[in-house]
Amino acid sequence: MKRLGITTLELMPIHAFTQDRFLLEKGLRNYWGYNSLSFFAPESSYFAGDTHDELRVAVRRLHAAGIEVILDVVYNHSCEGSELGPTLSWRGIDNATYYRLLPDDPRYCLNDTGTGNTFKLTHARVIQMVADSLRYWATSFGVDGFRFDLGLTLGRTDHGFDPNAGFFDVLRQDPVLGRLKLITEPWDVGMGGYQLGNFPPGFAEWNDKYRDTTRRFWRGDQGQRADLAARLSGSGDLFDRRARRPWASVNFLTSHDGYTLADLVSYEERHNEANGEDSRDGHDNNLSRNWGAEGPADDATILTTRGRVRRAMLTTLLASLGTPMLVAGDEFGRSQGGNNNAYCQDNGISWLDWSMMEGDEGKALFEFTARLIALRKAHPVLCASTFLYGQESPGFGINDIEWWDERGARLTPEDWDNPEGRALVMRRATLLEDGRVEALTLLLNASEDAIDFTMPAPSAPRQVLIDSAQPEREPFAIGDDYRVEAHSAVLVCWLGERPGS
Repeated sequence: MKRLGITTLELMPIHAFTQDRFLLEKGLRNYWGYNSLSFFAPESSYFAGDTHDELRVAVRRLHAAGIEVILDVVYNHSCEGSELGPTLSWRGIDNATYYRLLPDDPRYCLNDTGTGNTFKLTHARVIQMVADSLRYWATSFGVDGFRFDLGLTLGRTDHGFDPNAGFFDVLRQDPVLGRLKLITEPWDVGMGGYQLGNFPPGFAEWNDKYRDTTRRFWRGDQGQRADLAARLSGSGDLFDRRARRPWASVNFLTSHDGYTLADLVSYEERHNEANGEDSRDGHDNNLSRNWGAEGPADDATILTTRGRVRRAMLTTLLASLGTPMLVAGDEFGRSQGGNNNAYCQDNGISWLDWSMMEGDEGKALFEFTARLIALRKAHPVLCASTFLYGQESPGFGINDIEWWDERGARLTPEDWDNPEGRALVMRRATLLEDGRVEALTLLLNASEDAIDFTMPAPSAPRQVLIDSAQPEREPFAIGDDYRVEAHSAVLVCWLGERPGS
């Protein structure tokens, strides 16, 4: 993790959870842990001994290495399931208090989560339980924040989602929890169950629009240029309100739920046969492309294209405003064999094979990803703390963000609407502490052919920081023109003295 350069580790659920009977009957088991039973105890199977100090030591060692720890937490439902499920905890204590029930027939559970039951976060005692649990993990184990699974459910009232729901107020005013990193999944399966961008200040949100737009652009879909520009610039159309900042957009290409990055460029159909449901489970619209063959391939052209697309997507991710998120294993090419719903696979399908980092392909991808992360840390303009509006702030007649085509011309409304436009140039500029102006230009070519890009004015010495088509090449100088290979992304930098300095 230190070699890669990440700053935060997010753990999937480690609250004690139960196994699903229907999985056990098929010889499978719940591997992900989204089936919580106890919100005040870690999962015992994750410990080598009989003391919770193992977890405390792990968190402290991660902190000593400069890495924060965030827990994925499931307070939207419990493992007790629907009214037909077992009575294991909260149902036995007070079913009507802890769960949302049908108003006209309280024998039945409301199922906004798709798991059979839904916690009632409008009740003071349920809010207290969740807040007490969060404080326990923050104070006793020292975790730095939480990612709320199906976080929209936590803001549900009798009238739908409310960004000013009591639970959110409790979190934000709490002297302990209000200082932590709070991340939410802004959807569930109930009515009005999609609220991306509508959470209150203080929350970051998983941005699936970023995921989907980036996937569409790099697989070659038509008409993606305008939407991609919004995603690259921090999704201000979604988050630039109520004094929120670009970090509120958690940008990602893949998550635990779905394809890995390697499978995203290798499969067009899900292959979930091992789950025992005839591949009917999992998403059926993955916005993926196999580039000529389904699954593993020997054709050198296919493999070259897959590698380029993967690196181009990673370059896009690390050059976008917002908070970038990687799934462990994507940095060295982990595959799940096309399984896009591996929640029940406690085996080689899901496990991380760290030895892949030592192979030529895995090592090269790892080093490329580490270079991208290092560039993001070295150039502040890649992670600007405020939204950019195209204002001339740095000087030199350069705006803080600008958009161009491959000819070095500003995009017109017709260009933005051109469905065949698969090239895009984004330039961002900032004033450095030493008085110089730094401009970083991202060149994107999602077409099937190489394109000669003309750099936008002014003419100045430039340096290619990284080219996804030449992943091992160190930074090098260029002039006013540069050829970007098909399915590739390039990051270019120039420095200039501010007038009068």
